[in-house]
Amino acid sequence: MYTVAQLIGGVWGAGGEAGDLVVHDPATGTPVTGAPVATADEVGKAVAAARGVAAEWAATPPADRAAALHRAADAVAAAADELAEATTAEMGKPLADARGGVEAGIATLRQYAELATARGGRTLHGGPDALDFMTPQPRGVVAVLTPWNDPVAVSCGLLGAALVTGNVVLHKPSERTPATGWLLARAFDSALPVGVLSLLTGGAETGAALAGAEVDVVAHVGSTLTGRAVAAAAARSGAKVLLENGGSDPLIVDADVDPVWAAGQAATGAFANAGQICVAVERVYAHRDVAEDFVAALVERAAALRVGPGGDPATDLGPLVDRRHRDQVHGQVTAAVADGARIRIGGTLPEGPGAFYPATVLDNCRHDMALVREETFGPVAPVVVVDSFSEALRCAADSPYGLAATVLTGSMSHAQRAWRELPVGTVKVNAVFGGAPAGAAHPRRGSGQGFGYGPELLDEFTATKAVHIEAPGGGHW
Repeated sequence: MYTVAQLIGGVWGAGGEAGDLVVHDPATGTPVTGAPVATADEVGKAVAAARGVAAEWAATPPADRAAALHRAADAVAAAADELAEATTAEMGKPLADARGGVEAGIATLRQYAELATARGGRTLHGGPDALDFMTPQPRGVVAVLTPWNDPVAVSCGLLGAALVTGNVVLHKPSERTPATGWLLARAFDSALPVGVLSLLTGGAETGAALAGAEVDVVAHVGSTLTGRAVAAAAARSGAKVLLENGGSDPLIVDADVDPVWAAGQAATGAFANAGQICVAVERVYAHRDVAEDFVAALVERAAALRVGPGGDPATDLGPLVDRRHRDQVHGQVTAAVADGARIRIGGTLPEGPGAFYPATVLDNCRHDMALVREETFGPVAPVVVVDSFSEALRCAADSPYGLAATVLTGSMSHAQRAWRELPVGTVKVNAVFGGAPAGAAHPRRGSGQGFGYGPELLDEFTATKAVHIEAPGGGHW
């Protein structure tokens, strides 16, 4: 069992006066992690300690900060197996997927370390006797609240970008994956000056205290409901807010595509990590000409997935993160069936321990069903049949979310319409996942605000200052 310690102001083991929280293995239900719950007072102490070292870290040359981030990447690589095992133990994803998340995090750290020294401001052309320029500066103290579904990859992105741009960081990992956050913090701490990174663990109360603290930036990846609460809390302090929140990403299956190939794409998008991915396929709009064959092939794909614990190499579909989340997913499926949807496969609660849920495909769905309109975050693929590509686009765009969308089509004109018309941050044509590693997008509507990834994330953690310099009295220096 993992025993987590907090890191506050360079001191491991600080805090924990509010008791402990316990994380259970979602495959077996047995306890795997104990972590302290940080109080509001401890959050305040961590903020004060961060303020004490912020100026020194901000004044550190960018090349030195980049070197520190490379050392952090080395330390994370050395702990990769342990990090992957902790991720699987706490949230259930297959071990190979967990290791992939660690490797993605390491690559992101190295990318930001390389980009850091190439960033700069720009010179302005003003009066001939004056000097005008714009320069980026660190914002100061950054609070980072990260999710449980891909805890290493997401954390490395936010921590790496904030640190390499000269900010000090207070990191609160999800209460569902605190051991993964603790192991990651140990790796980072070995490479950074004392006090530059603090680790605070706990649940919603700890997160609320951190979001409302006197910090300069709050970055949150998680649900839309929590993201809105974070934004409201940060508004009272004036902190900048970065949000990458929930989504209900559509997949459009056009009339001219191979339905079997399209089903493979849909299965990957809907069932990878048991559907617990921010950009998972949450709703499918299939053209009537191919819908029947598409659904049949998707059912076949779902039936072939092996359900089991994440530690078993044969497992394709691990458990959901916990039974509370499983109940929410199953509740949405049950409500859709009561409203006329038909289960083609899955949709039942398995017996035995753990939080397992089968890959589920439903047809006879309507666009106005809650299962289609709301985020599910589980291995569920509801299919809505449409009569035209234009109808599919209208339905895909009609959402309170705006994270990403996928379009499967053989028509270049349809692909062009899709990326222009869909009000989302990312549009993917003929591939549910993928894209260049430096890509960055602005999520829209209930899905968030600000860049979440890519080189542009570095800009989110800096403030630009304009400088004008003249010689005194109009003379010379």
